[in-house]
Amino acid sequence: MSLLPEVRAAVRRISIEEILPRYLKVARQRKEDGSLFTEADLAVQEALTRELSKILPVPLIGEEMDKARQRTLWESDEIWCVDPIDGTSNFVNGIPYFAVSVALMRGGKSILGVVYNPVSQEMFSALKGGGAHLGEEALPHRQASVRLQGAIASVDFKRLPRELANRLVLSPPYSSQRNFGACSLEWCYVAAGRFDAYLHGGQQLWDYAAGALILEEAGGSLCCMDRDDFWESPPWTRSAIAAQNAELFGKWRDWIRGR
Repeated sequence: MSLLPEVRAAVRRISIEEILPRYLKVARQRKEDGSLFTEADLAVQEALTRELSKILPVPLIGEEMDKARQRTLWESDEIWCVDPIDGTSNFVNGIPYFAVSVALMRGGKSILGVVYNPVSQEMFSALKGGGAHLGEEALPHRQASVRLQGAIASVDFKRLPRELANRLVLSPPYSSQRNFGACSLEWCYVAAGRFDAYLHGGQQLWDYAAGALILEEAGGSLCCMDRDDFWESPPWTRSAIAAQNAELFGKWRDWIRGR
C-alpha cells in the first residue's frame, strides 16, 4: 500500500497546527550561515520527525539539523528528507509563497515527494513511476512553450556564475523571468506548466528532493549545469536546469552551456 496518502495527510495536519497559527506572528532569527529561521521551522521539523517515523521508521534529514548529523544520516539507504518551511524569508514577511517539502529517498534518489503551500492549500505530490499530481489532478495542467523565445523562466541569479548571469541579463533567451524564493514550489510550478523553464545555481538536498521528483513524474526533464544525470551529482549543493518538455529542455540546456 502506498505511503503517499498518509504523508499528505500528515503534512496538511502539521501545517494547520504548527505553521498557520504562527504566520505573520513569529520573530526571525539567523543561523551561522546567515539564513533565516523561526520557531515555526523548528516546531514543524519536530512534528514531521515524529509523524513520519510513525508512517515509516527510517532516519530523517531536516534543514534545521546539525550539518555533521545530516551527513552521517545520508549514509542510510532509506531516509526522509524534509524542509519544514521552504521560503522562510517569504513566511516571515507575509509573502504567501512558501511550502513544507517532504521526500522519501532510497539509495540517494527520491521515490516519494510532497510539497504543500499552507496558504494556497495546494498539495503537489508524486510517487516514482506513479505520476505527479496537484491534489487529485494529474500534472501538467498546461503544456509548456517549445519556443525558448516565448518561455517564462524561473531563474535564481544570485547563485549563478557571473559570466552566465551577465549573459542572461544582457541577452535573455526567454520572454520573461521570475524568482519567488522557494525552490520546492518553483520545481512544482514547472511541473504544472506555470513556468516553462528553470535554472538554479546551487540547491541543498531538501530544496530539490521532493520537487525534482514531482517535475520528473510530470514528464519534465532535468540535469545539472555540469552533469547530465541530475541524481548522480554531489547531493549537498546541486545546480539545476529543467523544463516541462523535452524539446524546450534541450534548447534551454544548450543555451546555458554555451552550445
